Amino acid sequence: MSNALYISTTEAGSGKALVALGLGHQLLRRTAGVRFFRPVIQTTPDEDIDLITRHFALPQSVEASFGLTTGEMNDLIAANRINEGLERIISRYQALAAANRFMLCESSDYLGEGSAFEFNLNQEIARNLGCPILILGNAHQRHGDEALRPVRLAVETYRRHGCRIVGIVLNKADPAGADALRDALEKDFGGRDWVLSVIPYDRRLSSPRLLDIAQHLQAEVLYGHEGLERLALHQIVAAMQMQHALEWLQEGSLVITPGDRGDVIMGMLQAHQSHNYPNLSGLLLTGMAPEPAIDRLIQGLPNPLPILAVASDTFTTVSRLRDIHISLKGDDREKIALSIEAFERHGQVERLLRTVNLAPPPEPTPRMFHHTISLRASRRPQRIVLPEALVPRILRAAAQVQAQGLAAPILLGEPEEIERVLRQEGIDLDLETVSVVSPHTSRHLERYIQTFVELRRHKGGTAAIARDHLLDATTFATMMVLSGDADGMVSGATHTTQHTIRPALQLIRSRPGVSLISSVFVMLLEDRVVIYGDCAVNPRPDAAQLAQIAISSAETARALGLEPRVAMLSYSSGASGKGEEVEKVRQATAQVRERWPELPIEGPIQYDAAVSPEVALQKLPGSAVGGRATVLVFPDLNTGNNTYKAVQRETGAIAIGPILQGLNKPVNDLSRGCSLEDIVSTIAITAIQAQLLSGAEPR
Repeated sequence: MSNALYISTTEAGSGKALVALGLGHQLLRRTAGVRFFRPVIQTTPDEDIDLITRHFALPQSVEASFGLTTGEMNDLIAANRINEGLERIISRYQALAAANRFMLCESSDYLGEGSAFEFNLNQEIARNLGCPILILGNAHQRHGDEALRPVRLAVETYRRHGCRIVGIVLNKADPAGADALRDALEKDFGGRDWVLSVIPYDRRLSSPRLLDIAQHLQAEVLYGHEGLERLALHQIVAAMQMQHALEWLQEGSLVITPGDRGDVIMGMLQAHQSHNYPNLSGLLLTGMAPEPAIDRLIQGLPNPLPILAVASDTFTTVSRLRDIHISLKGDDREKIALSIEAFERHGQVERLLRTVNLAPPPEPTPRMFHHTISLRASRRPQRIVLPEALVPRILRAAAQVQAQGLAAPILLGEPEEIERVLRQEGIDLDLETVSVVSPHTSRHLERYIQTFVELRRHKGGTAAIARDHLLDATTFATMMVLSGDADGMVSGATHTTQHTIRPALQLIRSRPGVSLISSVFVMLLEDRVVIYGDCAVNPRPDAAQLAQIAISSAETARALGLEPRVAMLSYSSGASGKGEEVEKVRQATAQVRERWPELPIEGPIQYDAAVSPEVALQKLPGSAVGGRATVLVFPDLNTGNNTYKAVQRETGAIAIGPILQGLNKPVNDLSRGCSLEDIVSTIAITAIQAQLLSGAEPR
């Protein structure tokens, strides 16, 4: 079930504070663990953070409540470092979301010339945070299509990015047209499991208090200090004769008049007390204070209206009033109560929260996946040996891994040669701070030779053969892992897969209960993460071997934070196909169901039906896996290897691996075209595997 909600506005002035207050009020009735987060804010302090945290007394600091300021994000974008900004936002979000707190998130304000870009940025942020989306539209002074057009655009964009929408709220609707607007929402978006609501416009929520006006104009409060919480619902300039000015009065009017108009001042005070005229909010005197005689008269009145005074003329004062920024503040109790009441009455809050709670856990985006595995690796850094220590990419990865605390790298090679490469490439890695081991001079070499001979005696292993093998860096690194002198190994940037994994198969071998060593690639697609297996080790697995690959792949997915839904791929879906290869997949699927009954698995199934909900609806309606597969098991190495390479090259996806599964201790391969990010991710995954195998993390 989801434990978060992202309020995404379509434009500025949509009234997101009202929604946040209404939701916060209801959430705190259900749980004490609510936190408020804004990925990007204009400036600090931020009005909405101050409002929500103060009103609900949330125990969170200002610094923990947001990711970046707009200025910081713009600087990162200008330097082509937007990914760094997203990483910081995700990190701040996850730190605040610890201990299963409900995260109420709010998008930025869409102010300034970059609003279109800011809208796209908010979509990218929401996608990476994995929150269900509540779209908030602004219906103020709009009807029908004009009010719905921005909402349609937001819906289309969010759905295209794979985000889950749970509701649409149109705020500030004309009360007379609210029912028609609600019908239009149902016509456009009904039939989905979304909450659709329309909140009528309440003038009180967009009207300033006299206190706000006094602060904005730096006005002197002459009388009625206790009434500064009154709302100025209307503004009237009384420059005409008194009998005509009275005709313009409305409930909650602020009357603006020159300070020397004693007739207007006294007339308005009397009108306010009369049952025949509406109650006024107050008076604003311009240019000068009232005459002493008028002042004495007002002082003698019981409970006089609030009266403010400014030195500026009437025209200037009215012009400045147009620029007043009206926002909800933590001490504005009346508007806060009005906001909560409006959302509870019109926002279908009970149904909305049920829909949020029924939402499935979000599938991690590639960026969230990378952040999560980095965080898990850093909780208990493992010793990861890197036998290709003269490869610049490996050294850069070692430097990054050490700087981020993801692992304790061990470099194999001669210190002088490694130092030379570091200098040539300008890599900032101090060899005094990392372990450097030379296989030729290692004090463990003789012990490793003895262990090797014991393990390979049945294959004719001798001390001379063992020494030859162990002077190869990959075999030496594998022996370090086997002997407990390292927790895991990563290699393959320059070596073949066979060269990397053969020593592991010979020496480390499979853990109990696993009949076959296999591999997966972690595929970071544009908007999701999936597991491909087996694309590197087993050429033509039979049904039993294919079942083991599926089980191991599902376990790997779960270990990496993915919910396993396994698709056993073939050239047909369901019961339609015939032939030896299809039957093999069918038998493997049955064996997996027998060994792991609760695992969601479908097979045989074609690739398109496994990943496309629309195709799955046609070919396998009602399937728990169709269209939502996270683990895709290929029937043979030829199919798997070609598919992963095709997807990688044609879509730009990142393929991490091959990740070996089923070994007693973790050894992982790199593709020879691996990037720095691939190497760092593989080291982090290897560290997580080592944590799990050692019992440092629960399986």
